Amino acid sequence: MTINEMIAKRKTLLDTMDGFLDTHKNEHGTLSKEDDAAYAEMEAKFKNLTTEIQRMQRREEMENEMKKPTSAPLTGKPMPMKDEDTKVKGVRATDEYKKNFWNAMRSKAPMPQVLNALQVGDDAEGGYLVPDEYEKTLVEALEEENIFRTLAHTINTASGERKIPVVASKGTANWIDEEGPYEDSDDNFSQITIGAHKLGTTIKVSEELLRDSVFDLDTYISKEFARRIGAREEESFFNGDGNGKPLGILAENGGAEVGLTAASATAITADELLDLYHSLKAPYRKKAVWVLNDSTVKAIRKLKDSNGNYLWQPGLTADKPNTILGRPVYTSVYMPEIAAGAKTVAFGDFKYYWIADRQGRSFKRLNELYAKTGQIGFVASQRVDGKLVLPEAIKVLKQKSST
Repeated sequence: MTINEMIAKRKTLLDTMDGFLDTHKNEHGTLSKEDDAAYAEMEAKFKNLTTEIQRMQRREEMENEMKKPTSAPLTGKPMPMKDEDTKVKGVRATDEYKKNFWNAMRSKAPMPQVLNALQVGDDAEGGYLVPDEYEKTLVEALEEENIFRTLAHTINTASGERKIPVVASKGTANWIDEEGPYEDSDDNFSQITIGAHKLGTTIKVSEELLRDSVFDLDTYISKEFARRIGAREEESFFNGDGNGKPLGILAENGGAEVGLTAASATAITADELLDLYHSLKAPYRKKAVWVLNDSTVKAIRKLKDSNGNYLWQPGLTADKPNTILGRPVYTSVYMPEIAAGAKTVAFGDFKYYWIADRQGRSFKRLNELYAKTGQIGFVASQRVDGKLVLPEAIKVLKQKSST
């Protein structure tokens, strides 16, 4: 069955579910215990179909990637590299550096010629900078693990802090009497500073696997690094307090603005989602998306507008996401579930959240630390920071606090 056929099957199931709700609700607008169980079974089938569609989409993306040409023709004259590129980026992109990097990772005592080839990648703490091609693989893997990176704006910094100018308030024009003076009305500027927080993890590999040339060491470390770093990053991009980690969009100070406080601590109404939608200024709504926990999606899927239309609509084709009020919906386990005082729904243009990657992810090999257990350790680290540069660009719905 093709992806589009699966999507059509899911749409048919959704229509059935909608009809079921319309015909089985009692005079109080609720379902009986038996009907609720039947509807829950349909919901489970819908979720399974969605999971299978997403898996097929990922598979199709991988197949399309494999079909791409492995090289591209030269269309212009070669240009000399800048000195700084030649010293670091150019050398780290060579096959020689990549080959010797992985030889060093596998070998307990690298040969002198291997160490010489890696001198350009020796970082300040004794590790080796990841080869350019491999670093690109890591970034791509992080984006697959971390939905926040696909929504936010990412920049690269070489060193130090990045200062971002922000217009705090704008000037206005005024009516002037004939020969009257012009009134001063200046724009006011502020600035936000993005630094770099260190995020790292230790990966252990048995000596037997390390010596086995069949074992794909770089792919294993890439996936494991992505899983660990991606999860911790996304948690901080949502909930970080800025102390030793990025400042998340749900932070009380410096995070997104509260667009609406729900009347209930345990539920969300259709009118409240509409109010949250319109609490965001119209220019931001053009590129806005919804981000919420999957359990919250389940709670609001039954909500209708005043015309009887469901607010949540499924994507009808493989390249179209699910929507609420016409805007795409994304889910993350790091968005809070519905509970008293929780910020459960975020709506806005996430490109105003800036992620700063400090160039130079590095690995270190630990030969002796795990020797007793017959393992070799690898310490992988990167430096990253993130902040919402314009709080009004994202609005959140906050549940009523318990009394």
